[in-house]
Amino acid sequence: MSDNLNQQDQELDLYLERSGIEQAKLIQHPVGLFVLFFTEMWERFSYYGMRALLTLFLVSEISKGGWGWTRPEALNLYSWYTGLVYLTPILGGYIADRLTGYRKAIILGALIMTLGHASMALEGINSNFFYLGLFLMITGNGLFKPNISSMVGQLYPASGEKKKDAAYTIFYMGINSGAFLGILMCGYVGEKIGWHWGFGLAGIFMFFGMLQFYFGQKIFGKIGINVIKNNNKETAIDGNLPSKVVNQRMWVIGVLSIFTIFFWMVFEQAGGSMTIFAKDYTLRNLTGSTATLFKWSDSLLTIFPLIAVTVVLLGLGKKIFSKYPATIIFTGLSFLIIWILAIWKIQKEFNAVNTEVPASWFGILNSFFIVALAPVFSKLWETKINPSGPIKFAFGLIFVGLGFAGLAYGGMNIPKGATTAEVSMFWLIFAYLFHTIGELCVSPVGLSYVSKLAPAKFVGLMFGFWFTCTAIGNWLAGKTGGLIDYISSTYSISIFFLIFTFIPVVAGLILFLLNPLLRKWMHGIH
Repeated sequence: MSDNLNQQDQELDLYLERSGIEQAKLIQHPVGLFVLFFTEMWERFSYYGMRALLTLFLVSEISKGGWGWTRPEALNLYSWYTGLVYLTPILGGYIADRLTGYRKAIILGALIMTLGHASMALEGINSNFFYLGLFLMITGNGLFKPNISSMVGQLYPASGEKKKDAAYTIFYMGINSGAFLGILMCGYVGEKIGWHWGFGLAGIFMFFGMLQFYFGQKIFGKIGINVIKNNNKETAIDGNLPSKVVNQRMWVIGVLSIFTIFFWMVFEQAGGSMTIFAKDYTLRNLTGSTATLFKWSDSLLTIFPLIAVTVVLLGLGKKIFSKYPATIIFTGLSFLIIWILAIWKIQKEFNAVNTEVPASWFGILNSFFIVALAPVFSKLWETKINPSGPIKFAFGLIFVGLGFAGLAYGGMNIPKGATTAEVSMFWLIFAYLFHTIGELCVSPVGLSYVSKLAPAKFVGLMFGFWFTCTAIGNWLAGKTGGLIDYISSTYSISIFFLIFTFIPVVAGLILFLLNPLLRKWMHGIH
């Protein structure tokens, strides 16, 4: 095993030199991975920070600054927004593949999203600014999302499968570090201070993410400039493969992508029905020792992930500051701001008379568990305990279903048709833990498999197809989540969550059965 890893490291070094990519490494991976890590981190900060507020803002009373929409109305808009956010990447991938290259698409997308957040921050002046902001967010994400994922895969040679799997898991830590901080900070500021302040805060860090990527472009050598004209070894390998092998590998991407629809339809209840469950059905007003315990736990949850990503930034700074000072300066400035916000938030909570857990707070659990568990899974995929992609997907579907089984059990005593209740926080924490384990088996693995199985000239387009299936899952999540009032009043809220238990478990079992065929079609890609 160690000899194989050493060989992959040597092949990686040769590949970096041949492609003109910065050869310095951090924890055995190219420093370019960590520039992409921080770019994606701040983009996810902006997206999840805003998403954490979206449903809550829409259903909150007008007297509290919200729009006073009904739950089905709010979740209908949520479904269209999250669906379109993941649908536009198929067009963005095509534009990057054919016209702009990955780098320009990423920078333009980040700029458009920054303007989108600025527009949403003006929602108090005119409601049209809110809708314009959503449109800009959807458009910018289409250019940004598939192309930054594609660049991660191109940092590694085709032969470095295990290194690439590990790289995508590290990259996924960046995604979830940003999501964690975005939900924590934007959710807190939005709920406690004002909705438009939360929306605006998300845009500030999107802007910093764009700047640090822009000034670090030379790190990536030849990659990301023009995919079609890139005649590197990866393109040559695709050209030498029989068309049958290429087609069957693309069929595998298609099958796995379709199964992700079931995963995201269930998993993305987090921003919809699970947020409503947190707001209206969960005990959030804490007193006495329970309140004190929460304050300390929340403080630790705020500080330790920040310390972890700050250590990564310091390590990156040591490697590249002399060559790329602007990248480190802008990233460092963004970290200074986030540290000031974190200390302010902790101090404000400890001085508060009443302790009410923000409904958006529970959204950080998924990201926290990702950051905590991703290193474990990254190392796991580099060992002999590394099942095939379809098997990982199957386990992911089953785990996300088990998370909802916990919510169904926790909500058993809620009367039929009840609009409020006080269920223990434990069941939401339980659900988010199992959902996270499921996500680690699906999402970073899926990103890696698309990059390994897709022909080089169609990588951006296949990532677009992957995100299109994610879009369908997100759209279905909002639509089915909007049935929470109908199902809970007709049957019970436990029945509502049991539906989301059975759907992914059945899909996972089917994928187990398809594994032999899919492994055959992968033609040696593990």
